[in-house]
Amino acid sequence: MKTVLLKLDDSTFCETESILTRIKKPRNRYINEAVSFYNKIQKRQLIEKQLREESLLVKDESIRVLNEFESVDYDNQAI
Repeated sequence: MKTVLLKLDDSTFCETESILTRIKKPRNRYINEAVSFYNKIQKRQLIEKQLREESLLVKDESIRVLNEFESVDYDNQAI
């Protein structure tokens, strides 16, 4: 386990302390859970950004292939 010095805004600290009193959870556990949750959100946003960028890279080719499929006359082809 690593030790981290954390500086919080006064309002964030007061709000956190108020919540901790009500939920009866240790401050360290609460902050660990909060950082873990935020890491998951950030990872998801990074994946979404990567998917958007990769989609743009293949967009034109995907449209070209789709147009080719749409132009095929399936009624006149022997199966």
